Amino acid sequence: MTWTLHAQLAADTLPVGDFPLSRLLLMNESRYPWCILVPRRAGTRELHRLDDGDQLQLLRESTALARAMEAAFQPHKMNVAALGNVVPQLHLHHIARYRGDPAWPAPVWGKFPPLAYEPPAAQERVEHLRRLLPGLLDA
Repeated sequence: MTWTLHAQLAADTLPVGDFPLSRLLLMNESRYPWCILVPRRAGTRELHRLDDGDQLQLLRESTALARAMEAAFQPHKMNVAALGNVVPQLHLHHIARYRGDPAWPAPVWGKFPPLAYEPPAAQERVEHLRRLLPGLLDA
């Protein structure tokens, strides 16, 4: 089985680059710094279904991303979550949250229709993330 990015994730995000295991995506929602990691393992729906090495690698990549986002965006809280109720493909959300953001303190999901980045701002955010994460491949 060949890995492909779920169509909904492809539609909702902008590609940033690849870590050794995961594809890094920027959620096309300009209200929040919001990234998604998707392990490039075909058919994987659950974190606990990854082998031990992939679990450890995903944790390393998630930690690197969360640390970089925390340093760059200085949020009040970093939300990291794997839900998969709508998109079954395993993916981890990393969302920088602020006490004054539009959804605070509720979850961001379904609160508002997405407010897409304007193209120049999207490109700027993608480039910023690439600079923050020198471990990205194919950026």
